[in-house]
Amino acid sequence: MFKFTGKVLSLSAAALFASTVISSAASMDDLVKAAKAEGQLTVIALPHDWCGYGAVIDAFKAKYPEIKINELNPDAGSGDEVEAIKANKGNTGPQAPDVIDVGLSFGPTAKDAGLIQPYKVSTWDSIPDSAKDADGFWYGDYYGVLALEVNKDIVKDSPKDWADLLKADYANTVALAGDPRTANQAIQGVYAAGLSAAKGDASKAAEEGLKFFAELNKKGNFVPVVGKIASLTQGATPIIIRWDYNALADRDNGKGTNIDVVVPETGVVAGVYVQAISAFAPHPNAAKLWMEYLYSDEGQIGWLKGYCHPIRFNDLAKNGKVPAELLAKLPPAEAYAKAVFPTLDEQNASKAAITKDWDAVVGAAVK
Repeated sequence: MFKFTGKVLSLSAAALFASTVISSAASMDDLVKAAKAEGQLTVIALPHDWCGYGAVIDAFKAKYPEIKINELNPDAGSGDEVEAIKANKGNTGPQAPDVIDVGLSFGPTAKDAGLIQPYKVSTWDSIPDSAKDADGFWYGDYYGVLALEVNKDIVKDSPKDWADLLKADYANTVALAGDPRTANQAIQGVYAAGLSAAKGDASKAAEEGLKFFAELNKKGNFVPVVGKIASLTQGATPIIIRWDYNALADRDNGKGTNIDVVVPETGVVAGVYVQAISAFAPHPNAAKLWMEYLYSDEGQIGWLKGYCHPIRFNDLAKNGKVPAELLAKLPPAEAYAKAVFPTLDEQNASKAAITKDWDAVVGAAVK
């Protein structure tokens, strides 16, 4: 379906100074030299248990030991990442992120605000057109679906669908994995519950999602804290609404806790996360090399090891590069058969409504 040209152009040796900004047409050798000369890459909001990021970062470090990775605020949400670029415009110090990894709807808004710069990786042609900006400002990297992560040692009967969460059986158990006023994962959780309540009508999903959580809060089932593996295993939030890949990773790392991962029967919402380079990146060549690694076969397989579906999955599968043992660890394919990929317009509209009206409609400050 997609083709990879593998075509790169060479750059003169005179261009290899640290201050040089290598274009997407530069050779990998030149880019590596320039990135090593910069010697650092500043990332933000990359929890090591998210999508296999810990192993991906370690692999990049092993491949390029000359480049130090400065990791900022791993618990930040997409909105926080964009704000970090704004706040550090013109700052070349360690608080200025070079790259961001944000929910799909945050990519176009960051582009419109002049906060990110274009770059097309060498595997650009194998990224689906629907998951990237045509001018190269942002590009989808991986995706998953919203799931219900359940501590089975506390909750004996797992909920099967969103409506089940309203039952008295689940009093004081349900949490989002972020603040729905700023975090994409939480916003999408509200949207997915609403899409189920609206019987698939995307135009009503945000409104219905807010109503759903208002009722959940009124019944005393909603726990207004950011759900994490620690709060799940300790019993503070026995049910967390989060991306399937994070829930599956928790299942592996639960230290003896019996964890169930349920893909809801309705309102199965898939979410794409995109990568982008700050328009004010202090280390632009290291940022581009990071992107080259993330979109390489090795980087993409790294997402699969973390239970994410890499954006180049079809290309990798077509060329026989997907290890069978990794496929065997994923949930059955039929669990994803009903998955819906909201359009960019749908995501923008729902994000605006949910972030604006959460306090007024739900009235629960998630902390």
